[in-house]
Amino acid sequence: MSNADMQYLNLVQDILDNGYYESENRTGIPTYKIPHQIFRFDLQKEFPILTTKFVAFKTSVKELLWIYRDQSNDVKKLQEEGVHIWDEWMKEDGTIGTAYGYVVKEYKQLDNLIEGLKNNPQNRRHIMSLWQIPFLEGGSLYPCAFMTMWDVTGDKLNCMLVQRSGDVPLGVPFNMTQYAVLVHLIAQVTGLKPGIFTHVINNAHIYENQVEGMKLQLTRRNDAYEAPKLYINPEIKNFYDFTIDDIKLIDYKYHPAIKMEVAI
Repeated sequence: MSNADMQYLNLVQDILDNGYYESENRTGIPTYKIPHQIFRFDLQKEFPILTTKFVAFKTSVKELLWIYRDQSNDVKKLQEEGVHIWDEWMKEDGTIGTAYGYVVKEYKQLDNLIEGLKNNPQNRRHIMSLWQIPFLEGGSLYPCAFMTMWDVTGDKLNCMLVQRSGDVPLGVPFNMTQYAVLVHLIAQVTGLKPGIFTHVINNAHIYENQVEGMKLQLTRRNDAYEAPKLYINPEIKNFYDFTIDDIKLIDYKYHPAIKMEVAI
C-alpha cells in the first residue's frame, strides 16, 4: 500500500468513527469533521497520490499551472483545456474574481519565492499566501488551500501546505497531489531536490452525502497499489516554461473512480 493511501484512509476512518456532526455550514449539507489533521510525505521516497480510487492527475496539474504559472482567474482558460472544476463559481465576466491566481500575480508571489530560494535559501520568510484580506470579498470563493511555507535544509526543498477547509473525499486528494507536484517543479528550477511535503488541514470533513462513497473506498484498503513515479522534464529550468506534457505519472495503478457530489 502507498503511504498516501495509508495516511488518507486512516483519516477517513477516524472521521467516520469519531467525527463531530456539524449540521450547519455554508453549503447547507451536514458534515462529519475532525480538526487539525496532518499528512507528511518524504518526496524522495514516494509521490503522494491515491490508488484506492482514481485521482484525475492531469486535471489537478492543469489547475495548479493555471494558478501559479498562468496566474490566472479566467475560468474559460481552464475550460479550453477540458477542466470544469471551477464552472460552478464562474462570475458573469468568466472569472473567479480576485482569488487564487489573481493574488499570486498581484503580489508577484511565485517570482519572489523562486528568487528568495535561490539567493537567500535560509530565509524563514519563504511564504506564498492566497489569503489576501483586501481581495477576499472580490473572489468567488475564499481560498481553501491558501498558504505554502517553504524551507531549505541542505539540498532539499521542504514545503508545508495549510488548508483551512478540506473536503476529504474530493478536494483533499487533489490538493495533496497537485502541491506535491508544485514542490517538485520549484525544486527543479531552484537547483534543489524535493524533500518533505507536509499537508495541514484545519477542518477535515466528509459531507453526509459522501459517506457511502468513503465506505466503499475503505473496502479497498487491502488491495491498494504501490505509488507511481513522477516524471518531470529535466530540460525545463524556467518555471513558466512547464506544460502539462512535461509532467507525467509512470505506472499509476488505481481502483475505479468513486462518484460523489461537490458541495457548492
